[in-house]
Amino acid sequence: MLNQFSRTQLIYGEEVMGRLASSHVAVFGIGGVGGYVVEALARTGVGSIDLIDDDKVCLTNINRQIIATRKTIGKYKVDVARERILDINPDCNVRTFRTFFLPETADQFDFSEYDYVVDAIDTVTGKLSIIEKAKEAGVPVISSMGAGNKVNPGLFEVADIFETSVCPLAKVMRHECKKRGIKNLKVVYSKEKPLRPVEDMSISCRQNCVCPPGTTRKCTERRDIPGSTAFVPSVVGLIIAGEVINDIAAKK
Repeated sequence: MLNQFSRTQLIYGEEVMGRLASSHVAVFGIGGVGGYVVEALARTGVGSIDLIDDDKVCLTNINRQIIATRKTIGKYKVDVARERILDINPDCNVRTFRTFFLPETADQFDFSEYDYVVDAIDTVTGKLSIIEKAKEAGVPVISSMGAGNKVNPGLFEVADIFETSVCPLAKVMRHECKKRGIKNLKVVYSKEKPLRPVEDMSISCRQNCVCPPGTTRKCTERRDIPGSTAFVPSVVGLIIAGEVINDIAAKK
């Protein structure tokens, strides 16, 4: 029967579409990268998606986050993403968690119930905890490395963390993974050297914070506020989604 996934089924076939429909994927971080991961998963027919993020949509998210519009400013990102997913596929089972993932909040999640885990957050301690929990549960995991302060989407590639170079975040992750005995980790990263953001206080969140009232983790509290574009995080997110979908499709 003709449906919203018919063109995808022409590529993968009915059996794989059924596998995707029965799959459960967790996406940690629904920002510039994670939002596009979620978008592609929903549009490919993944049947169950968990959305984990405690942040609200901000005016400065509009330049790069698919869920960010003037109408969604101030709303929780997971709530906006859930509504968007259900507009695409009303049959998708979407669970939302307004949670800032750290080792202290990891016990809220049973990783063994997932078929795939996506790490699209930007804190090292949180990333490592996600990866460790997924590895312990025997669940495939893919991690986004640095996408901020970069302008060439064509340089991103999929690799094992221990085959990466140049990317500052990947360097830290290599060191920490080695310390923890993590022997392999699929990541998306770029060899492009990050640009240094222009120091312009007239447009800086440091002096012009527009975070909605009640925001617990404001940009003003971050050590560094990266610059970003519409076309870099989106590419990273779509690459990650492609890896997830093709890995699930390849399962027997």
